[in-house]
Amino acid sequence: MSTQTQQPVTIYMEANPNPNSLKFATNQMLVPEGDSFDYPSIEDTAQAPLAKILFEKEYVDRVFYMSNFVTVTKKPEYEWVEIQNEIKEVIKEFLESGKRVIELQPKDLFEQPNNSENAELEEQIKNILEEYIKPAVEQDGGAISFHSYDKDNQKVKVLLQGSCSGCPSSTITLKAGIENLLKRMLPNDVKEVEAEGV
Repeated sequence: MSTQTQQPVTIYMEANPNPNSLKFATNQMLVPEGDSFDYPSIEDTAQAPLAKILFEKEYVDRVFYMSNFVTVTKKPEYEWVEIQNEIKEVIKEFLESGKRVIELQPKDLFEQPNNSENAELEEQIKNILEEYIKPAVEQDGGAISFHSYDKDNQKVKVLLQGSCSGCPSSTITLKAGIENLLKRMLPNDVKEVEAEGV
């Protein structure tokens, strides 16, 4: 991704179901469409200079990039009213400097081909997540992606990122929304959906 040209940056904040995270949406694309990048700690930010700067703030617990937004998760002991404007200014200043939020080599962006024995079914699951679930999750400052499928137990594992990570209502969304939808659309193949990782 080339260095962004200097232009005025507009940032607006959006609350989401996770009380500890806030979505900072901008008027420019930050990462390629469909890609997302999750940083659970400062140790993971070697190729993510904006995330690294945000982690220098003692109240930042996690940083997530997708499309035109950055979702910041705060430590629970802090209140948004005390820190949100400072975070907004850090993001605005960084973007207006023309720097890239992420430094990836093109090869890092290519997806490996799916060679598993369940490739066709996994593709169906991915398409359902992409079409029906992903837009709503992104609206709330998060991301969902397919992790794996266990044919013997008919279990789908998904990866929740951004505001979904650690969100109190993500379990309800997972079971009442995602699991019910997949069970209804693939009744012979899916019995359970669970989140993988944090």
